[in-house]
Amino acid sequence: MFKSMIEYLKFIKENDPAARSYLEVLLLYPSVHAVGLYRLSNRLYKWKFFFAARMVSQIGRFLTGIEIHPGATIGKALFIDHGMGVVVGETAIIGDYVTIYQGVTLGGTGKDTGKRHPTIGDRVTIGAGAKILGPIHIAAGTKIGAGSVVLTDTRTESTAVGVPARVIGGLESSVISIDQYKGRQNLYNDMVI
Repeated sequence: MFKSMIEYLKFIKENDPAARSYLEVLLLYPSVHAVGLYRLSNRLYKWKFFFAARMVSQIGRFLTGIEIHPGATIGKALFIDHGMGVVVGETAIIGDYVTIYQGVTLGGTGKDTGKRHPTIGDRVTIGAGAKILGPIHIAAGTKIGAGSVVLTDTRTESTAVGVPARVIGGLESSVISIDQYKGRQNLYNDMVI
């Protein structure tokens, strides 16, 4: 457990230039608190103490502004930067080393039953305000642009931008060309977040 906590803090410190020390990350980052409370609520949920699980979840939401349903499945080293307004639905699955920015929703469309929230692969980055809706799969290494609304699956190492999001690129391409007005503009994967 101690080793995984160090790995988690290291991941956050490496991905946030504002982080000055591990102690600062541990004590002052809402992501660490939200994920810690999620782990407790998830354990209660698995033991079928649903009311207690939701209570811990709601305390976490009150304290951090991050709402993670206790039924969600989260891998190791989830970093929620700034965090306020992030919502993770009950059947969402989040892989390892994922970064989520403020205002992101991993939600349902309201039409599905059973698995109704997205599955997020490893090493995915989700930009501020993005909405990923329905039982879709976001492939490993995908970058979701800020403000995008993603309603379809993505390809490995691709970028999804726009409303509704267009999936661009993949393993074979890191440069995206977009027609903009009369000219052509190159947009690089690292610039959409």
